[in-house]
Amino acid sequence: MEQKIRRDLNMGDNLRRLRDASGLSQEKLCAELQRRGCDIGRTTYAKYEGGELNIRASVIVALKKIYNCSYDDFFLGLE
Repeated sequence: MEQKIRRDLNMGDNLRRLRDASGLSQEKLCAELQRRGCDIGRTTYAKYEGGELNIRASVIVALKKIYNCSYDDFFLGLE
């Protein structure tokens, strides 16, 4: 169980790192996700970054387009 929590936190760290690098707040990112058809509120997104909630694949696809990054960037440090 402890390893699963650590993995989720690493994913959250990667999400936060990518968002910070893009200069977006959680609110602005969620607004952009909503414009792209992902109905995500800031509270839900904060849970993704906090490792409390698993992120949906459709959200990762949208984030990849927003950040113009590779899928590998979302999974750095995860084993």
